[in-house]
Amino acid sequence: MPDSTSRLRLVVLGSAAGGGFPQWNCRCPVCTLAWEGDPRVRRRTQTSVAVSADGERWALVNCAPEILSQIQAVPALHPKGGRRHTPVASVLLTNADIDHVAGLLSLREAQGFRLFATPAVQAVLRANSAFDVLAETVVTRHEVTLGSSFELVDGVSAEIFPVPGKIALYLEKGDVETRVEGEQTIGVELRAGDARIVFVPGCAAMTDALRQRLEGADAVLFDGTVWRDDEMIASGVGTKTGARMGHMAMSGAAGSIAAFDGIAVGRKVYVHINNTNPVLIDGSPERSAAEAAGWDIAEDGMEIRL
Repeated sequence: MPDSTSRLRLVVLGSAAGGGFPQWNCRCPVCTLAWEGDPRVRRRTQTSVAVSADGERWALVNCAPEILSQIQAVPALHPKGGRRHTPVASVLLTNADIDHVAGLLSLREAQGFRLFATPAVQAVLRANSAFDVLAETVVTRHEVTLGSSFELVDGVSAEIFPVPGKIALYLEKGDVETRVEGEQTIGVELRAGDARIVFVPGCAAMTDALRQRLEGADAVLFDGTVWRDDEMIASGVGTKTGARMGHMAMSGAAGSIAAFDGIAVGRKVYVHINNTNPVLIDGSPERSAAEAAGWDIAEDGMEIRL
């Protein structure tokens, strides 16, 4: 039943970065705890969220590879009547990363919904014939431009805006600019009435424009990929820094914890958390430091109701 006391409802369907947690082929110190069943860590799927104003019609923001199990885990997203039905009315993509678009291939049963993305991301989808399984006569594709406001789902408006980032890994060629502000990586401001949530699952740097956008939000879900910039290298499972991947670290003078100092936000939540990040461990020094700075660490199934 709709929750009449809630103006804006958001469910975190998945909270991990690309690869999920634990990552299928990883024995980093944090993943090892998960494989061994340590109760201080909990499994997480790749990041996507669902939003609604009435609890009946929902929009997905990003569509993770695990979207089927994510939908199955949230009763509000189950089909309700008739032989074919879904509460999911639309999908919005924040970029073309595999962990944000691959789930679209699982939504191919001739079910109508609206698919929103920037022209650059829509072009990526159209260039890959695999996404033709979403027939455009059934799944309508809508190009949305930076700074535009549109109805994402009944009662919920969205405005997209650029954040520093880079193109998807599989599109990289030659030298890669990791702090481009354009259509490739966006944030989303979600509104229902006077309630406002800002969703930024990927961000390479804090800017004055982004700081102004975040100011006064009831809740912000922000890129929490790595705790320290060289985390994957130090964990022995990668060669790239967080910055090279287009993500701010949480800690350090240039990190997101410091960047949020002085920004008035009702609730701060880290999402898109990499499998190497020690904040995934309950009671770790890093988790305690993030919480002391006013941050929540997202888990699959977390709800925010405003």
